[in-house]
Amino acid sequence: MSRWSLALGVAAMLVINAPARAHHSFAAYYLESDTIEIEGEVVEFQYKNPHSWLQIDATDALGRRAVYSAEWGSVPALERQGVSRGTLKPGDRVRVWASPSKNLSDTRVRLKKIKLPDGRTLGGQIRLPDENR
Repeated sequence: MSRWSLALGVAAMLVINAPARAHHSFAAYYLESDTIEIEGEVVEFQYKNPHSWLQIDATDALGRRAVYSAEWGSVPALERQGVSRGTLKPGDRVRVWASPSKNLSDTRVRLKKIKLPDGRTLGGQIRLPDENR
């Protein structure tokens, strides 16, 4: 086998596998330019890869109860912020700022910022009105 054939084969394998290694954009699922605020009780915290999920029982803008599914960061990303498996427990009260789903009837959201029960605020993708500029 010539070097040229080997190099071409390796290049082809890299191109074929590139989509498997690439990370998707949240813009495909969420209205990234919009932010909604959700305040409620934690139903479940799924601390896992590739993304963690937070289920929140809250009241929507029309006064109806809904369980929101908030997509959050990976385990390593959350660990860097000081979040562990035991940070959130069912019944904890939280406030979340998130991008809503492009399907407006869906309660799936992408978590941008969260105020934890201990008062800490995590996430730096949006600035809250009461934060110093």
